[in-house]
Amino acid sequence: MSLPEISAAEQIGFPILSVLIFFPIVSAVIATLVARDRLARQLLLSVAVVELVLAMILAVSFTPGTAAIQFAERTPWIATAGVGYHVGVDGISVLFVPLTAFVAVMVLLFSWNDVRLRPKSYFAALLALTGITIGIFAALDLVLFFVFWELVLVPSYLLLRLWGIGPQRAFAAVKYVMFMLVGSAPMLAGIVLLAVNHQTQTGRYSFDFLDLLTAPVPARLQILVFFFLAFGLAIKAPLFPFHTWLPTALMEGPVGIGMFLVGVKIGVYGFVRLPLPLVPDAAREWSWLMAVLGVVAILYGGLIALVQPNLRRLLAFASVSHVGLALLGVFSISTQGLQGALLLLLNLGIVSTGLLFLAGALHLRTGSSELSAFGGVARSAPLLGAFFFMIGLAAIGLPGTSGFPGEFLVLLGAFGAWRVLAAVAVLGVIIAAAYFLTYYQRAFLGSSAGQQPVPDLRVRETALAAALTILIFWIGLFPAPLLNVTSGSVQALVERVR
Repeated sequence: MSLPEISAAEQIGFPILSVLIFFPIVSAVIATLVARDRLARQLLLSVAVVELVLAMILAVSFTPGTAAIQFAERTPWIATAGVGYHVGVDGISVLFVPLTAFVAVMVLLFSWNDVRLRPKSYFAALLALTGITIGIFAALDLVLFFVFWELVLVPSYLLLRLWGIGPQRAFAAVKYVMFMLVGSAPMLAGIVLLAVNHQTQTGRYSFDFLDLLTAPVPARLQILVFFFLAFGLAIKAPLFPFHTWLPTALMEGPVGIGMFLVGVKIGVYGFVRLPLPLVPDAAREWSWLMAVLGVVAILYGGLIALVQPNLRRLLAFASVSHVGLALLGVFSISTQGLQGALLLLLNLGIVSTGLLFLAGALHLRTGSSELSAFGGVARSAPLLGAFFFMIGLAAIGLPGTSGFPGEFLVLLGAFGAWRVLAAVAVLGVIIAAAYFLTYYQRAFLGSSAGQQPVPDLRVRETALAAALTILIFWIGLFPAPLLNVTSGSVQALVERVR
């Protein structure tokens, strides 16, 4: 498999991906030197908006229907080890760049007046996290990919440790970092083994994704590399049983970091980017195991969410369930399943951001995320109740919302590969509807006796919720443009694995 490559200079005239990666990181550093907090926040919000505009320009300028790497940039880095600065996007990664920039703008606007402790540093950490995350989606050198993968830990740890809302926030931060480091070690080993194999095959080391695609990997080595990579990615996703860091992080951390951890699924993206194309025989051979783990995650996450009285924990376990569904689509190794998984991840970014944003609004008003603190919220806060309901419908995949196309395609691909597992996965969809509707009825439509009235959404919050809702219905009713973007790369990947 050899993929064509179109340079950024040829396609758009300037290194747009490098700007998207380093502009927010450098701006975050500069903003910390600004004396006035409000001026620094205004600067960082302006940077986030520019970042979103550039990301949309990237998406609009992308040529759909092809497997080519686009907007590519190459610069030598550690030449003797075959390491270079190589970035680019294809149909698999391009949608996640504007998604990350969109989540960043949402987080900054939501947190604008609600962060009291060092707000300038909080905003800077979020913006740095944005640039690093985009670096993961754009990196085409595996060492560069790993560097960005590890750098995510720095702002994430600080956000959890310094701005967490729970009494165990220090424990949550350490737990998150330790889980990620445990996964990173075998992941790095898998990457090094691929480079060593390339040296054995060609006489030179290379960590470049496009070079590694052309070097055949022996069957036994493929299996070893597959499980090394899969272990690290499963922790990051997170996939059952490596998920326990996520409920802790969501309970103890600020809403901003929660939106990134739940909304931007770099772990599941990593499965599509690394093991499937690089060790395709092993991915195909062990696809049944990953599909089984996906179905277990669907049922486990859904059933635990069904009995949760805490809204944040419910959203954490719902995320575990959705990760399982996306993984089932990925390892159906079909065009429908993979396209569905990518759409599902895009929907998760939008929906999880919306639900966590509204959960944060509830927490600010009631001081709690427990069901017992809510009662009949929809009576005193009808806008909050209405938007929560509409965004929640997308989370359970109601036709007409952004959740339906991805969920439908995943199940279609799964039925073509694993009929029994797909039939069991349908139960997970039913459980998702049960836990959302049950919680909504109890929290928003239940008895409000003894509860203080909850103030409704403010103008800024209403605008943010309305923007999310419009996006949900636009994607749900018109998914074809997104499918056209992913089609070329997905078809090439399926052909390689099969």
